[in-house]
Amino acid sequence: MKAVLKNETKVVTGKVRLSYANIFEPKSINGSDPKYSVSLIIPKAEKQQIKVIEEAIENAKQRDKTKLVNKSGKIPANIKTPLRDGDEDRPDDENYADCYFINANSTKAPAVVGLKKDIATGKAIPLGSDDVYSGCYARVSVNFYGFNTNGNIGIACGLGNIQKVDDGERLGGGSSAEDDFEFEEVDAEDDFLS
Repeated sequence: MKAVLKNETKVVTGKVRLSYANIFEPKSINGSDPKYSVSLIIPKAEKQQIKVIEEAIENAKQRDKTKLVNKSGKIPANIKTPLRDGDEDRPDDENYADCYFINANSTKAPAVVGLKKDIATGKAIPLGSDDVYSGCYARVSVNFYGFNTNGNIGIACGLGNIQKVDDGERLGGGSSAEDDFEFEEVDAEDDFLS
C-alpha cells in the first residue's frame, strides 16, 4: 500500500503499525486538554511512504512560514518535525527498531473503520476497541501544520481517520479471550435461542 498526498499537507499513509493507540477515548497528558492520539510506526524500508510524508512536512513549513519565524524573523534550521527516528528516540523499544514514527493527535474522535463498507448505505463499517489496538496495522489520514507556542516552534501532526488493514501482535501486553481459553465451536445462529 502506497502513501498518498491528498493535498499539500494531508497524507493517507500506507500500511503502518499503531502504537499508544488512544483512539476511542481521549486522554489528558500532564493536565492538558484530552486528545485522541496514536503513534504510527513506519519501517525505514518504506521509502515511498517516507518521501510523501517528508514532502507534506516541507509543504506545511512553506504554507505556515509566518507562524514558524523566531524573534529574529527567521525560520530556525532546527524546528521540531513530527517524523522521528525510532532508533534514536526509542532505542529500548524493539518495536521501533529500524523504523520512523509519527505521533498524531486530535481533539476530534477519528472515524475508525475496516476494509468493508455497507452496501445499502455506502458507508464504511466502524470498528471498536476489540478490533483496532496497539500492534495492529492500518492506513491513517494525517495533516501537518506549523505551530509556534511560547517559543516552541515546529510542525505538528493532526490525526484524521483510521482504516484497519491487518492484525498484529498486541503491543504492551494483553491478549484476547480466544488466545487465553479453549472453546467449543457452535454456529451462532443455531445457538441463539438454545
